[in-house]
Amino acid sequence: MQSKFVILGATAVALGGATWLMAAGGAPAVTYIPHDKVAASLTKGGNLVTAPDLIVLGAHRAEAGQVEVHDKETDVMYMVEGSATIVTGGTMIGGKSTGPGQVRGKEIQGGQTQHLTKGDVMVIPAGIPHWFKEVPSTVSYYVVKVLKP
Repeated sequence: MQSKFVILGATAVALGGATWLMAAGGAPAVTYIPHDKVAASLTKGGNLVTAPDLIVLGAHRAEAGQVEVHDKETDVMYMVEGSATIVTGGTMIGGKSTGPGQVRGKEIQGGQTQHLTKGDVMVIPAGIPHWFKEVPSTVSYYVVKVLKP
């Protein structure tokens, strides 16, 4: 396994960053998200927390996606339900800018293939191509996006 990719088995890693957001006075503040909002984000997708240094969101997929590269976002993904095959690293084919620091493409040549299932955590550093290549049924997962300045 390449040292750039870390697979862990703990929910705390994926969600731990969400508890330290800055309040108006500069002191740390705790963010609470009720279970119904969390469940809705895992069903429909959507942001749960948005802060200057991170974003926490729920995601749901029923099919493969496009290749993604984020220049300033490290993705920490925690698989809640289902399974998927993800390819990381390698070379993106057909990449096009979709916004500041965001590129999407059609496929990855080379790269490392990993089968993710419930309970897995994957950390994908900023700048690394990644692609949900196969989603056999559906998959729900949390993403903590750690933002570089």
